[in-house]
Amino acid sequence: MSVLALTFVSVADARVPSLRNRNSTQRNTAGTEENVEVRRSARRRRTVTAYRDGDKLVVLIPATMTKAEEKHWVAEMQRKLQRTESRRASPARASDEALLLRCTQLSQRYLDGTAQPASVRWVPPMRTRWASCTPADRTIRVSERLRDVPSWVLDYVLVHELAHLRVAEHNRTFWNLVRRYPKTERAIGYLEGLSAAERVGGSGCGET
Repeated sequence: MSVLALTFVSVADARVPSLRNRNSTQRNTAGTEENVEVRRSARRRRTVTAYRDGDKLVVLIPATMTKAEEKHWVAEMQRKLQRTESRRASPARASDEALLLRCTQLSQRYLDGTAQPASVRWVPPMRTRWASCTPADRTIRVSERLRDVPSWVLDYVLVHELAHLRVAEHNRTFWNLVRRYPKTERAIGYLEGLSAAERVGGSGCGET
């Protein structure tokens, strides 16, 4: 779980009762929609805290905040938390060997160790794909455009390609395997936003 807290100058009245939690869907800085839950508390006076709870962003704010202040701080915490997460690049970016090791770990964790590639390597950016897999010779190629994405995004791409070693097509069986990785939908959204920002044609998935 990622946690981020910061302090601002507004002082809340401790006698104000707590308000009900509110769920909403908002766009993050990547331009993709994100599930946000805002929790107001009368005990909270000077801090705003945000953390990930699965695919949801939880923002804790003082009960006395106005709607405009709430909107501002939700956007601010989205931006800061995304920046923090983006700095956590995967160790797999270091080399092809590290990439292969990460695939082995992910296969054991999410695919029962049944997807074992013969080789995994970084390759120059591909025009329409983040990565590709050739089941016939069990090779996986990953675009160098992904070297600096958050580790959980790269992990999704690797799980996606590993699943192709078991199921070549993008059918229901394939997606059932991929969605064993808990951040699948969030990672797809991240890649779609990145793709749109870079004006590339990829779908956000590593297609074969």
